[in-house]
Amino acid sequence: MDEAEIRRWLEELRVEHRDLDEVIHHLIENRHYDVMRVQRLKKRKLKLKDMMARLESQLIPNLDA
Repeated sequence: MDEAEIRRWLEELRVEHRDLDEVIHHLIENRHYDVMRVQRLKKRKLKLKDMMARLESQLIPNLDA
């Protein structure tokens, strides 16, 4: 995977992460939500965060000098 592909994928994950955050906030704010659904969304959000961290680490140059 080249740097451009990593950056594109990273941006898609960031958008999904932000969207999930908005959905979770909206569900909690309206107080009419399924606790299990919110927990699943939060778990998905954490997985996205981990994936983003891995991709970001791939963009850091290797300093084997």
